[in-house]
Amino acid sequence: MKKTKAALWEFLQGLGKTFMLPVALLAFCGIMLGVGSSLSSPAVLQNLSFLDNEPLQLAFTWMSNTGLVAFKFLPVLFAMAIPLGLAREDKGVAAFSGFVGFASMNLAVNFFLTTRGVDFADKGEIAHYGIADVLGVKSIDTGLLGAVAVGVIVALLHKRYRTQQMPDALAFFGGLRFVPIVAALAMSIVGLLVPLVWPTLGSWIASVGTGIAHAGVFGPFFFGMGEVLLRPIGLHHILVALFRFTDAGGAGVVCGENVSGALNLFYAQLSCPTPSGAAHTATQFLSQGKMAAYLGGLPGAALAMYHCAKRTMRPEIKALLVSGVVACVVGGVTEPLEFLFLFIAPWLYLIHAVLVGLGFLVSAVIGVYIGNTDGNIIDLLVFGVLQGTTTKWYLVPVIAAIWFAVYYFLFRWAITRFDLKTPGREDEPTEPAAAAADTEAEADADAPKAELVAGKYDPVAILGALGGPANIHALDNCITRLRMTVGDAALLDDARLKKLGAIAVVRLDDHNVQVIIGPQVQSVKDAIAKLTPVG
Repeated sequence: MKKTKAALWEFLQGLGKTFMLPVALLAFCGIMLGVGSSLSSPAVLQNLSFLDNEPLQLAFTWMSNTGLVAFKFLPVLFAMAIPLGLAREDKGVAAFSGFVGFASMNLAVNFFLTTRGVDFADKGEIAHYGIADVLGVKSIDTGLLGAVAVGVIVALLHKRYRTQQMPDALAFFGGLRFVPIVAALAMSIVGLLVPLVWPTLGSWIASVGTGIAHAGVFGPFFFGMGEVLLRPIGLHHILVALFRFTDAGGAGVVCGENVSGALNLFYAQLSCPTPSGAAHTATQFLSQGKMAAYLGGLPGAALAMYHCAKRTMRPEIKALLVSGVVACVVGGVTEPLEFLFLFIAPWLYLIHAVLVGLGFLVSAVIGVYIGNTDGNIIDLLVFGVLQGTTTKWYLVPVIAAIWFAVYYFLFRWAITRFDLKTPGREDEPTEPAAAAADTEAEADADAPKAELVAGKYDPVAILGALGGPANIHALDNCITRLRMTVGDAALLDDARLKKLGAIAVVRLDDHNVQVIIGPQVQSVKDAIAKLTPVG
């Protein structure tokens, strides 16, 4: 039972991590779409007449069309990204098979509906089944959930059949070539089942969205707080994706098309000149609610930690805090700051989660209308300022300033009142410990490091603090953390890892651990992978 629970936990974390590839593309495409659509809108052209010329408008239209790629093909991108991310080897075949499986499922759905004599032009049939054009095929729009189902099934098939041996007469179809074949067959069978279950499942999801809508501003409050609470265990991506891409985040008609999901609604509205109330409501679950904490609150917490540090330690922690603030404000990545206080004062992290939720609530109450995904300064400029005063972007700096003050005084009080060991307040190491650290550092200096140093991080030394190459059984990363399966979590040296630049170490169980590095985690992971058997 314990092993099953650990395996499920590891799978869910891995699944959440696979969302990052399409979401990263989505964030970039959102910026392209936001800039292109705003600079070609009548309101902007009226105020900035020099933009109203054919070459510039063609360029802005091109940007908008480029930005639509992630929105138009989002499900198939997830169907490919999930097996790509979950596969340990032959990732290209896994991604290719994901596309094959997704296409096969929708062709099978079309076959079923056609055979049943469904009228694709009948509004009642369209509403009952959720019929839409999917990759040019009349099928059922299962959205993100269908894509996730395809991706997970294909990933399991890839793991099971990528080394499949066939009889000599059929040997050509064996091995990796068999994976897309079995994916096509399996997903065609699944496609025959989709029309039987989706009307019921779709109505359940719609009911969830309706319930959240009836919760009013408290819906965004609980969403914002829940995302923060799930972040330490890496499952927040699943919650966020549910609201961004399914009916849970809202549904409505934009420019004559049925659209589901908060982010889908927002992107559809960007490319549609007709205002939609559904799209306006959907932004309550997007970046506008995060901006109070991301642009004001967490920088205030960082300043409080700096002022509470010992004066002799302030120069050493300044770079750490500044880089965390930059990652938060510019990139919308909060873990480098959050993990500085999560493990030493979990109750303070809980208060932080409530304050983020309140940021969503306040933004919903006063009617701030800024979308996209990350809650950073780029979102504010592109999806707030450039879209005009109807977004009420000018209220965001006011809210952020209030949150800055609240976080600063709250954190400063908590750190001094409870003597929290935030950066720069740690006890000085004893001489024997310091000597031992120096000895370990000298030993690491003798190891070959050519082409292995990842910025300020020393992968050789980090690997040693992880228990050595033999202790690493699986290695991966998300935006800010190394995700590992190890032989024995007790072999990790937390203190030394922090001395080498890690922000925190999270032990999920005896074998699954995470080491929070920060935005440079990808280069650290790549360097460590070169030194381990799993690399």
